[in-house]
Amino acid sequence: MPIKTIRIREESFLKKLTLLFALLLSFMLILSACGTNDNNNEAGNNQENNAAEGGKTEEDLLAKVKEDGKLLIGTEGTYPPFSFHDDKGELTGFDVELATEVSNRLDVEPVFMETQWDAMFAGLDSKRFDMIANQVGIKPDREEKYDFSKPYITSAAVLITREDNTDISSFEDLEGKKSAQSMTSNYAELAKSYGAEIVGVEGFNQAIELLNSNRVDATINDKLSFLDFTNKRPDAPIKIAATSEDAAQSGLMFRKGSETLVEEVNNALDEIIADGTYEQISKKWFGENVLE
Repeated sequence: MPIKTIRIREESFLKKLTLLFALLLSFMLILSACGTNDNNNEAGNNQENNAAEGGKTEEDLLAKVKEDGKLLIGTEGTYPPFSFHDDKGELTGFDVELATEVSNRLDVEPVFMETQWDAMFAGLDSKRFDMIANQVGIKPDREEKYDFSKPYITSAAVLITREDNTDISSFEDLEGKKSAQSMTSNYAELAKSYGAEIVGVEGFNQAIELLNSNRVDATINDKLSFLDFTNKRPDAPIKIAATSEDAAQSGLMFRKGSETLVEEVNNALDEIIADGTYEQISKKWFGENVLE
């Protein structure tokens, strides 16, 4: 066979092989496109199915709360006067009453889920409850991770002395004086910064005992603790000698992405404040309005 004929046949074979390869590649691309369309259709159907399930998406917690008819609320139950059990064993307190009123305004049932403070945030993260009502301070590091309602409590550090004490009228007057403080508290550090000698105590009540027995000159604590104590014991011979300019605020706390629920809770708080219900609850537990 002539060489020229062989070359022609080889070229023809290569052309056929190239054409076959091109056809095979086109077929594979068509199959891939069909598979993608099927997946897209399936994803779309899943989204439609999820939307049809009563709006129970993570982005719309309010819709879930409304549909379930209950608001799950994390609280300690061992933190008077905010959340604790009374002599009858019933859960009560300032935060409990306020959260119950908020739930009533949302037309849902409040369901309190008692949790130790150390596990409170984790319980919210794991969706065990929808909201925390436990005098949670609004702080920048917490605001990065959680949503908060508008503040519903404002409190500052106060300097407490005996009623007849005339030597201490400011934090600066603590220099060289004895101040009863929990050793690990921020208030102990504050007292030290003003030159006080720290006398360790286990809590507010013990600090007041030492104060009334003249074993210390003062104590620094939260104003709400003072108001709670004097609300129960109005005849206690103690007074606020000075109040810190820096006030802390607390709010109801939620998971990030709970905007719809937070908005409704804020609306409820506005109503509660406007119609005098907040002041009623506040005076019951603290003897005065603690909103500002």
